[in-house]
Amino acid sequence: MSQKKQQHNDDKTISWRSPASSSRLHPPGADGGEQQDVVSWSNIIGVIGRDLFICCLHRLSRWEYGAIASLDRDFNSVVRNGDIYRLRRKNGVTEHWIYLSWGNNPPEWVAYDPSTGRWIQVPKMPPAESKFIWESLAVGTELLVFGDGRVAFRYSILTNSWTWLAHEMNTPRYWFGSASVGEKAYIAGGSAEMYDSEAHTWTLLPSMNRARYGCSGAFMDGKFYVIGGISSSHEVLTCGEEYDLNRRSWRVIHNMSQGLNFQAWGAPPLIAVANNELYAADYSENNDLKQYDKLENKWITLGKLPVQSNRNGWDMGYRACGDRLIVIGPPINSTGEKVVELHSWIPDEQPPVWNLVATRPIMGYDIRCAMMGC
Repeated sequence: MSQKKQQHNDDKTISWRSPASSSRLHPPGADGGEQQDVVSWSNIIGVIGRDLFICCLHRLSRWEYGAIASLDRDFNSVVRNGDIYRLRRKNGVTEHWIYLSWGNNPPEWVAYDPSTGRWIQVPKMPPAESKFIWESLAVGTELLVFGDGRVAFRYSILTNSWTWLAHEMNTPRYWFGSASVGEKAYIAGGSAEMYDSEAHTWTLLPSMNRARYGCSGAFMDGKFYVIGGISSSHEVLTCGEEYDLNRRSWRVIHNMSQGLNFQAWGAPPLIAVANNELYAADYSENNDLKQYDKLENKWITLGKLPVQSNRNGWDMGYRACGDRLIVIGPPINSTGEKVVELHSWIPDEQPPVWNLVATRPIMGYDIRCAMMGC
């Protein structure tokens, strides 16, 4: 990567770093030392002005925002109403956290902050009648989790709490393909919709050419792609479809998932986009990492994955985290211990060399993950 490009990335994205290098802001309290902190903050704000101070705050890690919100009522409002995240989005400042879950009744969630190496416990989801099919996607400052039918919950990082999703999807669906960009998310499985996390509204989109479930979605080159899945007649589909946001139309791409070894009883294709390139984690016995050749409409094997699925892909997660690919799953040659490993790799021209980022014990077999960048 050139020096100029590296500098640009450092300006726009919160860097990954070890926990020891992270700093903390401490909320004011009753003792004399913390009162000095209050005076210090007041002096800083008085010198540089509130607007410039908030402009500086938006480049801090969002791990610090709980403490920032406690400084005074005005800062609390800036954090809790989402203004600080809108400013970050406007200026291209992005920080990615990985949300990981397991279980079904309802699933438990934790978050992982790669920049500090910290695990964060997410509050428990409210009880629901849904027993299975928990789908998830992250969009804006929200994590959306769907059960069967129209059951859906919304976790907001602004309030650190769960609520029922006030506005339901227009069409109930399960095992759908999804992808998000900014504050908007696109989902599809035959019919398609767009969710606006700022307005909390669903907008119907034109229907796909082929109805499907068990598919995967990705956002690449400014377009929404849906790959693989099962037809209403239980046929394994190898075609994909591309949705053009400007033309509001779908285009079929024949054989787009050919070669990913997707099976009817397996997890949906594990795909992720990094730097506008599409990659897949082949959870079959081959355990390959593959890249999609856009011009030739075929998949190229790049190397091996550092984890091995024991449950047809249901015990694996695969996401893009900024310019990195993250794969989550059981260790290779696992002894049966319920633990998953998180590995990362920055795509380049060389064969993949994975870096072990973290390990996590889990209480169930099937896992789900979502990546929130804000």
